[in-house]
Amino acid sequence: MCCGFVKVEITQVFFEYIAMDCHHVLRNFCAYCKNRVWRLGRQGFKCIQCNLLVLVRKNSRNSVNKSDVTGELVPVEYPNKPLDELEPVSQPQYSLDDFELIRVIGRGTYAKVFMVELKKAKHIYAMKVMKKSLAKDHVDIEWMQTEKHVFETASNHPFLVGLHSCFQTPSRLFFVIEFVQGGDLATYMAQMRRLPEEDARFYAAEISLALNFLHCKGIIYRDLKLDNVLLDHEGHIKLTDYGMCKEGIRPGDTTSTFCGTPNYIAPEILRGEDYGFSVDWWSLGVVLYQMLTGRSPFDMDRTSENSELNNFYLYQVIMEKPIRIPRSLSVSAANVLRRFLNKNPAERLGCRNPDVFTEIIEHPFFESIDWDMLKVKQVLPPYQPRLDSDRDLTNFPPEFTNELVHLTPDDRREIEWIDQSEFEGFEDINPRLMSLEDCV
Repeated sequence: MCCGFVKVEITQVFFEYIAMDCHHVLRNFCAYCKNRVWRLGRQGFKCIQCNLLVLVRKNSRNSVNKSDVTGELVPVEYPNKPLDELEPVSQPQYSLDDFELIRVIGRGTYAKVFMVELKKAKHIYAMKVMKKSLAKDHVDIEWMQTEKHVFETASNHPFLVGLHSCFQTPSRLFFVIEFVQGGDLATYMAQMRRLPEEDARFYAAEISLALNFLHCKGIIYRDLKLDNVLLDHEGHIKLTDYGMCKEGIRPGDTTSTFCGTPNYIAPEILRGEDYGFSVDWWSLGVVLYQMLTGRSPFDMDRTSENSELNNFYLYQVIMEKPIRIPRSLSVSAANVLRRFLNKNPAERLGCRNPDVFTEIIEHPFFESIDWDMLKVKQVLPPYQPRLDSDRDLTNFPPEFTNELVHLTPDDRREIEWIDQSEFEGFEDINPRLMSLEDCV
């Protein structure tokens, strides 16, 4: 869908970028050094490698001939104007002072997550906080950039957690994201043990819509698991945590990074093969198996007190052992599991047909799904979380919510070692998730 053309002016080098969809401009690459450019909110872009500043100005559709649309950054003549006379990029519109930290709701190896209130609008969000010092090299910087970009891209989809805004301090990066308070499927499954086929079908269908959206945007999710499938206040799913995503993947492209959560890693990753979107459909098969049976599809004959040795045994099972399908499941459920959990990615459901998603929606297991209604959240979820208010934390683990709410003081010596230029252009706001009360 055409949403306007974009003209891009860069200090030191001048490019013109013409886009049929201005959301696609987030995946641009610098025509000077060929590296990806950061998005600088709605004001511009900045190359992450050569640090060329990019200012964005939207033009009317009539100002550009549609025949000129190329989807590329094209070098043209740079205007003869001193750098110090160029209009500066706008300052970030949010800072930590704009938010009240209310409660800790999660913690990981690299980040801490708070429930926060935007003071002026009195709206509740989640805030993911990451220390810059954890970025030890260019790979870590790229990972943080990718997570930001996927948060931005995800804001266009009802089944993905999207970005409200992001900003930084000398020591930290802050992602302000949607607050999803219904808990996750892992917690829900712990209560239910296993789900009726109709319920599992509903969640699998919404997850597949989210995955297909990411794939169409050139993104492999790579970390689908019950813990990352959240439930909103109505009971619809929202995928979260984009730290393992790989972007810039076109149909037929592959990557080779070893990553994922052990029980959900596809066999082609374990075999050290190049892989593409197929790994996400394998993980969906694992999640669906867990929902239908209440257990993992990978039975281990041996266990050890050594976690690394256990992972080794688990990986051998994933690569070599046939999947056992319980006889209690329907024919269509058993078949869809065998298809998703095919160890050969070329034969896996969602990977054989050039029109990948058609192959999935036409499978007999999903025959009862009205996909058009599902896309617009008009299908009633099988379970609706009980919530007293928009601040209800019933579905979050007490081990987090009982923590002291604070950020550890900055270590000036640590900050001195941080190359702040690596994070220039991180600030951003996303008008799609900001209400009129946010005063954008």
